[in-house]
Amino acid sequence: MRLNMLLPLVCAMLAATPATAKELKVGQPAPPIELTLVDGTKTTLAEHRGEVVIINFWATWCVPCRVELPLLDGYYRQVRKHRMQVFAITTEGSVPIHKMKNLFATLAITPAKRVKGMSGSPTAVPTNYIIDRRGVVRYAKAGALDLDDLNREIIPLLKEPAPVD
Repeated sequence: MRLNMLLPLVCAMLAATPATAKELKVGQPAPPIELTLVDGTKTTLAEHRGEVVIINFWATWCVPCRVELPLLDGYYRQVRKHRMQVFAITTEGSVPIHKMKNLFATLAITPAKRVKGMSGSPTAVPTNYIIDRRGVVRYAKAGALDLDDLNREIIPLLKEPAPVD
């Protein structure tokens, strides 16, 4: 087969290929993600199936993050009984983890230091991903969430029934 005949076939195959398994795309199942928490323990997204999960990337130098993190923490304290989990992952360039021990002690949300299974680090902070009870990405955006955003995105997901396995 000549190259000019193969090119349309290759293009069609690439177009039919689903997004890479490591990308978090709205409307698609989240890839297998493993989080390393600040205490060194690990958890996976699969272990939180049936919960609404927020994965928040933040940095200590980020002014919007300093507003968003306490808001996320307070929001989580109010709705966690409805099976919600928040993981806050510090990005490179932040104060070293060991210097944030006092901050982490005050948070109800779960601080994490590393994530595996996602392609690359977010290009901006804060960046938030919201994953529904079935493991489908429902929100993926850079920028701080405010209370209206949280209510608009989270409340409908908390009302959805947990999947029956």
